[in-house]
Amino acid sequence: MRILDIIYYSVQGVSEQKFRFILNIVGILIGCAAITGLITVTIGLGANVEDQLSVFGPQNVMVVPGRLVPGRGIVADSFNWRDLNLIQRLPRVSEATPVVANKFCTFTYKGRVFRPEVIGVTEQYANVNKEIKIAEGRNFVRGDVNVVILGANIAHPQDQSEAILKLGDRIRITIIVRGAQKEATLRVIGIVERTGLSFGVNVDNSVVLPLQTAQQLYETGGEFDYIVAQARSLDEVDRLADDIKERFGARVTVVTAEFAKQQIDSILGVIQQVLGGVATISLLVAGVGIVNTMTVSVKERVKEIGTLKALGAKSKDVLFLFMFESMYTGVLGGLLGAGLGFGLGFIIGNQIGLPVSPQLSIGVLTVFFAIVTSVVSGIYPSWRAAKLSPVDALRNE
Repeated sequence: MRILDIIYYSVQGVSEQKFRFILNIVGILIGCAAITGLITVTIGLGANVEDQLSVFGPQNVMVVPGRLVPGRGIVADSFNWRDLNLIQRLPRVSEATPVVANKFCTFTYKGRVFRPEVIGVTEQYANVNKEIKIAEGRNFVRGDVNVVILGANIAHPQDQSEAILKLGDRIRITIIVRGAQKEATLRVIGIVERTGLSFGVNVDNSVVLPLQTAQQLYETGGEFDYIVAQARSLDEVDRLADDIKERFGARVTVVTAEFAKQQIDSILGVIQQVLGGVATISLLVAGVGIVNTMTVSVKERVKEIGTLKALGAKSKDVLFLFMFESMYTGVLGGLLGAGLGFGLGFIIGNQIGLPVSPQLSIGVLTVFFAIVTSVVSGIYPSWRAAKLSPVDALRNE
């Protein structure tokens, strides 16, 4: 038989078993959608993390008071000015600055309610983290009190055509400290460029206060939540981290951009393996369904096979006929599954604010995997069909 004849008969065979063919496609489609969608989301998560690390700065080291306890995360305490002084005096430190974080406030402006995170920093923070840039106005200077720098989404919410808050405006924030409500009026002196996340802090949705103002409002005394230190050069970052660990021991956790990337890559790798295993099981289940469906199909088409062989078709022709039918399942199931997976990944990314961009290579590999699964699943039924004797087939029918 010519290859075109085999393709014609295989298409005809599939069209006569539409319901079974669709069921097989759905089985393959689910596995492919799971693979494509989940891997796309994890790649987007990795890209998001890298963006955060770039905002943090490759020469910076975050020093968090507390130790990393398995199953509990970082059991934190707080830093004071003495701790900051010890870090500033390390020989590989070019600059170090304290940060007050994990604080929140509420304020209303022109009828719109805001509930941003509050960050307290010194004027040196702009030197340590140059990736966070001022779009309008200025940074803090020594002596600033009761002023505020707004994140981009606070000054100009993305659902508004124009900025709500401008330089010189005053906002009255409300906070809760130890069960008591406090209020403060702050003047806007700066607006930050759209930046994104930096180590879990969404700068765009935050307001930044001078460190002294934040400490007074939230009654933290001379304490703060973590210290950001900058190494004198990129080559000295790891050695600076070792110096800090040696100086403070187990009472601190030191995080560098490279260390954070390695840890996160390791976690994402495990997640991808687990998700890939789940998706692979889905494809294996679909493969079992293909074996079952095609085995039944061979039994039901004994007369057709016998007639083809009586008319001169060879065993290899019958083998290829059924192999083509199984391959169609992989092609259609893979294409539809990859498309659905990309769509689901995009939807999930939008829901959780993750940058997701479909990659053609993932789609191609998914379709290839689907075709291989389908063809391998169809080998045994196709082999059985090819081994049928035309005389026995016609007599059995």
